[in-house]
Amino acid sequence: MQKIINVLAIASTAVSIAVVGSVGYVYVNREAITDSIKEKVLDSVGIGGLGGGLPIGTPDLSTPDNAAKAPSMGLPIPSSPF
Repeated sequence: MQKIINVLAIASTAVSIAVVGSVGYVYVNREAITDSIKEKVLDSVGIGGLGGGLPIGTPDLSTPDNAAKAPSMGLPIPSSPF
């Protein structure tokens, strides 16, 4: 019985050390981690840096003239508070 308790105590200590070590690593390297995540997000979005290539005023984003109108549901469209 004592051997089982000793094994559980050692396992608990190992898990505690692993958790404290992981938290310490993240805390020490938090700036590098956040910078890496920001860079990956901006690259995946396609911006890559400030002044990115968002198309403004492209004609393919407008509604075509022959587009079918949605049927009215009888309710007014709420105005934007902004």
